[in-house]
Amino acid sequence: MPKQKSHSGSKKRFDITGTGRVKRAQSGKNHKTGQKDRKRKRSLRQTAFVSETQEATVKGMIPYKQ
Repeated sequence: MPKQKSHSGSKKRFDITGTGRVKRAQSGKNHKTGQKDRKRKRSLRQTAFVSETQEATVKGMIPYKQ
């Protein structure tokens, strides 16, 4: 059986934590930042986790990233 290919975009965007959760960046920080207040932009710097319903999908796209 040949090896499965990883999704190129997903490799760059997601990390898997030691407990197996999928870590991602917050969205909404690249565009129209002049209209967003300072507090909102500061909170968007923090990482977030992929929802439990999407975890299996993302893990399937990055099978060798552990």
